[in-house]
Amino acid sequence: MTKVYFQVNVPTRNAVQPERCGLHVFTGAAETEAEALRIARETCDAAAVARAAGFAVPRRRPDGWGARGVRSGWVFDWAGATVAVWEHDRTFWTFRDRDQGVGPRR
Repeated sequence: MTKVYFQVNVPTRNAVQPERCGLHVFTGAAETEAEALRIARETCDAAAVARAAGFAVPRRRPDGWGARGVRSGWVFDWAGATVAVWEHDRTFWTFRDRDQGVGPRR
């Protein structure tokens, strides 16, 4: 099966100040939505373990998944997570990309 790039949105809240809440977004390639959710959670768990042990959060994995913005003290609501095929917003192309023939021409 061909891998597709997914976006996994996970609601978060601060454990000490529950009124502080947000959304953590993970992106990467997977074959299914279920696999994308599993990989996002594994990536998040690895980041939390590294941080708790006093190590730097691991960089992006070879398959594209990463969790660099994971902070201690925030609780992830995995039951409330949503998964969708990642829709690239073409407005994020850089001028360098455009000049190299990649992305939209204006």
